[in-house]
Amino acid sequence: MGRVDVDVIVVGAGIAGVSVAYELSGDRSVLVLEQEATPAFHSTGRSAALFLESYGNRPIRALTTGSRSALVDPPDCFDRPLMTPRPMLQFARPGRGDAVREMFASVRTLAPAVELLDPADAVALFPALRAEAVEVALHEPGSMEIDVHAVHQGFLRGLRQRGGEVRTSSAVTSMSRTGGAWEVTTTSGDVHRAPEVVNAAGAWADALAAIAGARPIGLSPRRRTVFMIARPADLAGETTPTISDIDEAFYLKPEGAQLLCSPADETPVDPHDARPDELEIARALDAIAECTTLDARHVRSSWAGLRSFVADRTPVVGPDPDVAGLHWCAGQGGYGIQTCAAMARVTAAAVRGDAVPADLAALGVSFDDLSPSRAALR
Repeated sequence: MGRVDVDVIVVGAGIAGVSVAYELSGDRSVLVLEQEATPAFHSTGRSAALFLESYGNRPIRALTTGSRSALVDPPDCFDRPLMTPRPMLQFARPGRGDAVREMFASVRTLAPAVELLDPADAVALFPALRAEAVEVALHEPGSMEIDVHAVHQGFLRGLRQRGGEVRTSSAVTSMSRTGGAWEVTTTSGDVHRAPEVVNAAGAWADALAAIAGARPIGLSPRRRTVFMIARPADLAGETTPTISDIDEAFYLKPEGAQLLCSPADETPVDPHDARPDELEIARALDAIAECTTLDARHVRSSWAGLRSFVADRTPVVGPDPDVAGLHWCAGQGGYGIQTCAAMARVTAAAVRGDAVPADLAALGVSFDDLSPSRAALR
C-alpha cells in the first residue's frame, strides 16, 4: 500500500486507538496501524461493557463521568444510540456489608443517585437473588448498557470522515527516530513517518514500547472469562439490573433472552488470543447457585478477553518521560469503553501540549494521576 507521512501515527485500532485518532484528526493528519486483520479483535470486541460511575478508583470514576455526555449525545458520525438504561445492583454477602457502605460513601459525589438497599429491596429488583445471601446492596439506577460495536464503529467512521486512515494486518516491527520524526516499519513492509506516535496497543503496549526504546510501564494483561446461560421468565423486564457480588465472585447481565455471566477472573497471562477458563466458569456457576435461585447448569456459549492493568490500576496517558515523540494511552483495564470519550480527549490534549480540558479538570481528571512518569510505575 506504500508509505504514508502524517502528523500522528496511532498504534492499535481498539477503542483507545480509534477514539484518540478521531480526536486528533480534527486538526492533524492521522494514520492508525493495527496488527490484526480486523480492528477491535481482542479486548474491545469482546467487552460486555456497562457505564458505571461507581466502578473503579477515583481517576477512573472521573473519566467515566466525563464521558457520559459524549456517549449519551454523540456526534453525527455515530449512527444510532450508544447507551440504554441498565441499572446496577452490587450486593455484599453477610459479613461484607462494610465494603458496600464504604463504596457508597466514596462514589456518591460523582454518582449522587446511588442508594443503599436492604435484602428485601434488593430481591425486589432482582427476584432470583437469595435474600439470605445479601447483607446490604448498592443500587446505581443511572448505570447504562453500552453498544460497544456502535461506539467503536462511530469513532472509526468519524476518523475516516476527517481524512484519517486505518491499516490492518500492519503490526509494527521496528521504530527509529531521526530528524524529529519516527520511521515506523510494519509487517506489510511499509515504512511510515510521523513526528508523534501514540501507543494504544492494548495488551501489547509494553512490547511496542520496547520496540521504540522506551521503558515498560509494568502492564499486566489479565484474562476475563464470559459465558451465557438461559434467562428465566421472571427476569424478563427491561429494568432488570445487572448484579454483582461486591467481592467479584461473579456478575450477571441480562442480554436478550440470555444472561451474560462472568467469574470476574483476572488471571495474569501473556498477550494472546484469550480463551475461556473452564475452571473459572465452574467456580462462577457454584457462586451463582449459592447466591441466586437460577438453574445455571447449562452454559450456552463462552469466550474470553484481555484486560490490561498497571500497578495502581489507573490508565497511563501522556508523553513518555524518556523517548521524544512517544505518547501513551494504555492500561485501561476493564474501564476502556466507559471512559473512552474522556480518555481520548485527555490523550489528544497531551499530544498537542494542551491542558486537560476544563470540564474534565473540574471533575478531578489530572495529568499527574495518569502520567507514565508517576511514581507507581517507575
